[in-house]
Amino acid sequence: MPKPVTEELNQRNASLDNRLRPSSFGDFIGQEKVRERLLLSVEAARQRGDPLDHVLLSGPPGLGKTTLCYILGEAMGVQVKVTSGPIIDKPADLAGLLTSLNRGDVLFIDEIHRMQRTVEEYLYSAMEDFVIDIMIDQGANARSIRLELPRFTLVGATTRAGLISAPLRSRFGIAARLNYYVAEELERIVHRSARLLDVGIDADGSLEIARRSRGTPRIANNLLRRVRDYAQVRADNHITRDVADKALTMLDIDAAGLDEMDKRILETIIVKFNGGPVGLGSLAVSVGEESDTIEEVYEPYLIQEGYLKRTQKGRVATPLAWQTLGLDFPASAQGELGL
Repeated sequence: MPKPVTEELNQRNASLDNRLRPSSFGDFIGQEKVRERLLLSVEAARQRGDPLDHVLLSGPPGLGKTTLCYILGEAMGVQVKVTSGPIIDKPADLAGLLTSLNRGDVLFIDEIHRMQRTVEEYLYSAMEDFVIDIMIDQGANARSIRLELPRFTLVGATTRAGLISAPLRSRFGIAARLNYYVAEELERIVHRSARLLDVGIDADGSLEIARRSRGTPRIANNLLRRVRDYAQVRADNHITRDVADKALTMLDIDAAGLDEMDKRILETIIVKFNGGPVGLGSLAVSVGEESDTIEEVYEPYLIQEGYLKRTQKGRVATPLAWQTLGLDFPASAQGELGL
């Protein structure tokens, strides 16, 4: 029976992501301070013959947290086992993962802040003492069994570092936050990815894609694939600045990197709520998007670029947002922004 089209597309996209993902610190572009600290920790651990200390990586989606985990495993010469916080819903699930590890192996838990607290508490002894206590039976027959674990490395990734409990955070020996990339770093990433995808691109073309990628490598690679399709059909498989501009304009991504949802959020705040303030729940209902997605995916970039401001009363559009939509900033809105 043939595979569904959606399944084939998902497998193809996953294969492309693996091709574009750097496999060593030498290939990893950007995040210089984080890369230097991790590389130093790896070298020190290898010289001592010890497993790497536990690592907590935080930052917005698409900046390279998963990639860095695989690079750490490659640098240490160990296996990486990947899971996600929300799917570990029972202590037995966690125990099964931990007991399957070998000495030095890396256990990567994505979105670790979404792990249930009852499961999280079992991590404390596992990370600190490399043991885990499992309860057998219930009631009068209940008893605890202590399982010895090999010394392993836990790498946790989170987009919401503030939601991680203090006891869990304190058990990570290495904590690093990944920040948005500048256009020059993204241009190097786009150029490298274009070479791996076997598509011609010049410096201006890669910079144009980088400028519209919201400071995020994952978005840069996604846009590159869409521009590649355009270039393949209409530009002899070569990406110039003009080709990139036409392709991205067709995708409703403007010169500032704002996509359709970004502009819908700003337009909703300005038109429906007179520039704000508006609560996150009301905003989510108005634009037809989940509040978590707005808060984690769209808001960080809009706030960092100066289009949006959070206040105690809610979200407020800045003068730059009004200007971007071609509207005059009213004097009545200045008080909400503290101007």
